[in-house]
Amino acid sequence: MARSLSLCSNGRKSSTLLSSSIARVSFSFSPKTLFASYPLRHPKFSRLFCKLASVPETVDETKHKELFNRRMAMAGLKPHHRIALGVSGGPDSMALCVLTAKWKTEGLSGVNKTDGFIDGLVAIVVDHGLRQESKDEADVVCCRVSEMGIRCEFARCDWVNGRPKQGHLQEAAREMRYQMISNVCFRQQIDVLLIAHHADDQAELFILRLSRSSGVLGLAGTAFASEIFSRSLQLDVKHMKNRSILLVRPLLDLWKEDMYKICQWGRQDWVEDPTNRSQLFVRNRIRTSIGNLQSGTFKSELQAVISECRRTRSFVDKVCTDLINQTVTVTEKGYAVLDLERLKPTEVKDICLSKYLAAVLQFISQRQKPIRGNTSKLLLNYLRASPCRTSLTAAGCYLSPAPGSKGTKIIVSCSVDCPLPSKTELLNICFNKAQNKPTSDDLGQIISVSKEISDHTAPNRLFEAPFLDVASESVLSKARELNLLSESIYTAIGLLQRDETNRFITKTKDKSVDDSEHGTNIASSSDKVHLWPGQNLYFMNRFLIRWNLSDHQCAEAGCGKCPVSTATSMEVRHMVESDWIYLAELSKCSNTTHSTVSSQKALRSLKSIPAAARRSLPVLVNQCMLLLSVPAIGFSYCSCLEASAVFLPRVPLGGGHSSFL
Repeated sequence: MARSLSLCSNGRKSSTLLSSSIARVSFSFSPKTLFASYPLRHPKFSRLFCKLASVPETVDETKHKELFNRRMAMAGLKPHHRIALGVSGGPDSMALCVLTAKWKTEGLSGVNKTDGFIDGLVAIVVDHGLRQESKDEADVVCCRVSEMGIRCEFARCDWVNGRPKQGHLQEAAREMRYQMISNVCFRQQIDVLLIAHHADDQAELFILRLSRSSGVLGLAGTAFASEIFSRSLQLDVKHMKNRSILLVRPLLDLWKEDMYKICQWGRQDWVEDPTNRSQLFVRNRIRTSIGNLQSGTFKSELQAVISECRRTRSFVDKVCTDLINQTVTVTEKGYAVLDLERLKPTEVKDICLSKYLAAVLQFISQRQKPIRGNTSKLLLNYLRASPCRTSLTAAGCYLSPAPGSKGTKIIVSCSVDCPLPSKTELLNICFNKAQNKPTSDDLGQIISVSKEISDHTAPNRLFEAPFLDVASESVLSKARELNLLSESIYTAIGLLQRDETNRFITKTKDKSVDDSEHGTNIASSSDKVHLWPGQNLYFMNRFLIRWNLSDHQCAEAGCGKCPVSTATSMEVRHMVESDWIYLAELSKCSNTTHSTVSSQKALRSLKSIPAAARRSLPVLVNQCMLLLSVPAIGFSYCSCLEASAVFLPRVPLGGGHSSFL
């Protein structure tokens, strides 16, 4: 949202604020000390500023650069591509800046500098605005990044609904941070965003999800590369879809200690945030526990388990993609048809079929929430009870047998009786401005290369995915059976899991705040949404709707009796049973007015649409609730009305490209 973002470009200048704020102290290097931190803080700052110590001769940058360059190639990226960096100023993001700058300028097709800045590289620094001194700290980070030859964009969060509550602070800050960074990327036509997640982050996430009984897909951690889509419609008119960004994590082969070494040989300062050590936050507790156990053996064995989970995830994703391509038909009316004869659900592994169903239902409902537990089991049983003879409402969708298919096909439509996507996603967009924005095919080409590499590397056979049939509670035992874990590391990870599980259960029992207060704002089908002529409305993340008055004047317009020509705005809602009853009555009129002829054509179209799917179609009514248009099937009450509804889901089927290499 534009009102939540204020941006400014920082030129290349010396970090006078930093040098004047911190007493610089020099430390000599020892093998156990890679950096020096300042125990003293400037009164304006709550974060601990660190300064690199003298660069040791033993730090070899070749290994780090080779691992980074390899990952960038796996993502389909080349130095000439325009890239954004998410930068906080910590050792991780500063190391990312060092490696990306080197990769950009030293590659075989290295890029040039303009005005002292590396072409096609932008660092985005987000001020969450949750602390009084955060703005000054962000300014310091921007100065440092600019001194590296990287252009910097500054984004400040505006918490219009108030500061998030303590228990949801980190989650809310993360969501807002990605929203701010995405806004900058879309504004500057940048297709690729690099984030500094590394191997320690994956290890922490593994323990966290293990303690929450996540399955193998969750234990695979975060994707190496994944498409993220704008929460507000960013229309790519050329391809008629919502724009996306490729988020890449090129540091997953490196550990935290590598981040300090990279900052050393790159001669870069960084900041350490004391809140990252607070034991109030679960990730910090796990980080501390892992830090007490870490050794070369612990890291390598845990990484081996995570790698096997990721291989299994890659296999499941590939199976799911193949099943979608072979068995799912998406119609322009916003519903999908599943072919059970081709799918053969009884022959598909539970984990693959669950992922397949989740992908279809998330696409139709545009609710990007995971489907777990009893709902997942209910859907599996429903799909395997072939031929299908009953209906089912689940995860924001209505599933029913396709008419005339004898239960061999299933209709999946959006259920308007369930909570719908957030009302904040109902947007007015300027179509003409969107048409004038230049679009590039770079992202499509990058994803094409990344997919080719991912498909070539992903397991193709069941025996290459040994965790496929393993339940969450048996993952560690299976890893020990496969000799991925030694007895000592198996015991250590088990203790970490048990400790955090007990903390989680206790916290859940003692929780006094109702989580429903912090849930996503939802809209029901009864919420009124008004659309004025010439505007474009993005309705429930699914339909792009527009109406206007045509140049043609109907006979009743002159005397002011035409309900269309007198309408200043129209209400947009979903179709209800009374609408097609009204169309049926209108079609029986003896005259040959436009409304009669149009209703007759509309009824013929409606007969080809299953009754369940009709209810998710958008309609336009006036202030008197008179039905004026069903644009998806071409009905208009008067010839002076021009209306359209294009099925344009915010997130595509399958959720976009992702790679777990």
